Amino acid sequence: MIEIRHLRKVFDDDTIPLKDIDITINDGDVIAVIGPSGTGKSTLLRCINMLTEPTSGSIIVDGQDITARGCNLNEIRKKMGMVFQSFNLFGHLTIIENIMNPQITLLGRSRQEAYDKAMYLLKQVGLASKVFAYPEELSGGQQQRIAIARTLAMDPDIILFDEPTSALDPSMIGEVQSVIKMLAKSGRTMMIVTHEMDFARKISNRVLFMYDGYILEEGTPKEIFEHPKNEITKRFIQRLSSLTYRIKSADFDMEAMNDELSAYGEKLLIEAVRLTKLSLAFEEIVMNNIVPNTEGEPDVLVKVEYSEKMDILTMMVYYKGEVFDVHSSDSTLFLDLLAEPTTECKAEELEGDALGYEHMIAIKFKWAEEA
Repeated sequence: MIEIRHLRKVFDDDTIPLKDIDITINDGDVIAVIGPSGTGKSTLLRCINMLTEPTSGSIIVDGQDITARGCNLNEIRKKMGMVFQSFNLFGHLTIIENIMNPQITLLGRSRQEAYDKAMYLLKQVGLASKVFAYPEELSGGQQQRIAIARTLAMDPDIILFDEPTSALDPSMIGEVQSVIKMLAKSGRTMMIVTHEMDFARKISNRVLFMYDGYILEEGTPKEIFEHPKNEITKRFIQRLSSLTYRIKSADFDMEAMNDELSAYGEKLLIEAVRLTKLSLAFEEIVMNNIVPNTEGEPDVLVKVEYSEKMDILTMMVYYKGEVFDVHSSDSTLFLDLLAEPTTECKAEELEGDALGYEHMIAIKFKWAEEA
């Protein structure tokens, strides 16, 4: 068990990433740490294993305060493994050597013991065939799985993951998440800093929401993602699950919007095909019809929302002026999209709507395999 009490960190430039942190990590906990960038999440992990020295406060590991003078940090660090964003593999060593050498140097294992342990773990992460390869010969996802295997080889009591998928291409994220999910099921104690909200929700039994150097709220994934109590937490969760666009001219930057949609999809694990359909619908409804047919300057509000529970991606278009009948479109591609059984479209007038708009078009995109 780890107890963190009144932990504070002030850097030399007077930035304060951690202001007052209190948390208990129980044996077997899988804790996801979420929150905006720059709120101290990674600094918290680095303080827990003393890679970054706290300014004040205490970190008590199995009854021993590791911030106290005279504490044997090397022995404490043997109990903690850390997986970084950037893999940190030795490029001049083969994969098997990357996993064997720390065991031999730090744990005093024989070469045969270290080799047997390394091979067992390489099989666990699905990379036994890469035993004599060098890191540069592997993809980013494979290198991260090797980094996890190297950490496991040290038999740590707790594993700290600092955004383990943030440096990976979207196609590689799933393979690393699968390995971490396997570890979570094994009963290991883990703390994971992540921006992947769907992953955080599915893998953890506790979620910490950090903001401005504090743990602003903690609870189960259901409590944090579905019933957050703090208003800042609510806004953060809502911002992650929705996007809003205001179109006030025909020069709206669709390319930038598509880039944001792509990043949004990566965070929430939404299939690219659904995002492509949404972009097509946006272009046809808003840019090809509503905007050109508006007298004067257009004013269109577009909201994109994703319901993880229902697995439905929705686009709502609010606008004024002439009604656009989506079925009158000249685009065969768009009409074919509307005809798909995984697409639902609804249009209605909004008399006296609080948003100040007159009409609304809502399109829901389901995933074909779930329909």
